[in-house]
Amino acid sequence: MAYTITLLSWSVTEFHDQIAAAGELRHALDAIKWGTDYFIKAHTHPHVLWAQVGDGETDHQCWQRPEDMTTSRRAYKVDEENPGSEVAAETAAAMAAASIVFRRINPRYSRLLLVHAKQLFEFGDKYRGRYDASIDVAKGYYPSVSGYMDELLWAALWLYKSTANISYFDYAIQNGESFGGTTWAITEFSWDVKYAGVQTIAAMLPTEGRSKEQKETLQKYRSKAEYFICACLNKNNSTNVERTPGGLLYTRHWNNMQYISNALLPLAVYSNHLHSTNRTLHCDSGQVGPDEILTFVKSQVDYILGSNPMGVSYMVGYGPTYPVKVHHRGASTVSYRESKVFIGCMQGYYSWFGRRGSNPNVLVGALVGGPDKDDGFSDRRDNYAQTEACTYNTAPLVGIFAKFHALEKVYSNSTVSNK
Repeated sequence: MAYTITLLSWSVTEFHDQIAAAGELRHALDAIKWGTDYFIKAHTHPHVLWAQVGDGETDHQCWQRPEDMTTSRRAYKVDEENPGSEVAAETAAAMAAASIVFRRINPRYSRLLLVHAKQLFEFGDKYRGRYDASIDVAKGYYPSVSGYMDELLWAALWLYKSTANISYFDYAIQNGESFGGTTWAITEFSWDVKYAGVQTIAAMLPTEGRSKEQKETLQKYRSKAEYFICACLNKNNSTNVERTPGGLLYTRHWNNMQYISNALLPLAVYSNHLHSTNRTLHCDSGQVGPDEILTFVKSQVDYILGSNPMGVSYMVGYGPTYPVKVHHRGASTVSYRESKVFIGCMQGYYSWFGRRGSNPNVLVGALVGGPDKDDGFSDRRDNYAQTEACTYNTAPLVGIFAKFHALEKVYSNSTVSNK
């Protein structure tokens, strides 16, 4: 959830004007504040964060609407005795990024978010430990494979961007090597593995007025960020991101779309950066300019929205053909507004999960897991690897859609003018 809000805030800070021009800024701000309001309530003490409600084991034994849920709503926290650096730092990053979004329109709220962000970062850094060791029920569903060092760097950079406090910059510089930020060459950006995002943000920081050591460290960050971009573009001599025959990036079978949509945000942001600084990046196969990166981003977006071998839009509710049996309890069960009859734990499986028909509710805007490595897709509720939707799938695309919407308007206007 925190990662979703960080990505959505990054989208708004980078593509603010385009989102506003599309008439969607208020919706984006409301979505961000919905998340940060929750984080404020969950952060009950400087060193206490309530990080999970319910558990995956009991939740997955029931198929019910939220209004009917009978599973345990036990809440789990991280604190000094039971640390959780990943979730504390990611929540700090989300609040710091959101503080930038609200700085002008709601300065009081922006300052409040920074108070929480600073406290959570200090907590995550001072009391280091894996959150899935403290909240054991998280391990089977959201295990921290990469550890917490990438989240600490990620939070530090967002705090630096939001406060301009040099101590957060120094933290990223001094811990860059030992935490893997300047040494890990990555081909994945996800809720667990943040290094590519860390490296991209650090790569765009100005080097003027920096010491020799700082410049060298920023250059190392930039080298790794550009390695990630080149890997997505298939322009590294060594490791590149695999692609399907239809041209879609492919990382792994389970919810592959998250890796694509997540990668597209830093690529689009870096394209903007190269354009504004009049630079290109060097891949093993040659120089790459900002327009080439953006063209690739568009190819992936077009695939997502239906330009693919299956002719399916993997964004629910968009286009003539999209998944209608999304693996989602609320979407696949009759609306409470239409039927207030209680749906029991197993009754939901028998009456709704196993139905052959389409979901009664369209989960508009959801990006499902998507096709396999051969571009194949089976629209079945039990095919959760391909039909389950996640908020962090959609969040990074908001700004990118706005960017292409703005470019389309410019193209259309110029075409009309020429005529």
